[in-house]
Amino acid sequence: MHESLEEIEKFIISRVREIRESKGIRQEALSLSIGKNISFISQIEAPSKKSKYNIIHLNLIAKALECSPKDFWPEKAL
Repeated sequence: MHESLEEIEKFIISRVREIRESKGIRQEALSLSIGKNISFISQIEAPSKKSKYNIIHLNLIAKALECSPKDFWPEKAL
């Protein structure tokens, strides 16, 4: 992931990817299910990009993945 991202941002991006993959959902499908363009998730998950999620994105993604937004956060502060 892009080195300018904070550790918490990297953690959340990785956690979303992990949950998405465990449910067998492709980046494109998740992007479209939250009303974004087809490459939205891939741009955030790309190591060379500085893109990141905001809290609205995380809430929409949690709905789409049928989980809680809390599932994306670490148990303790980083």
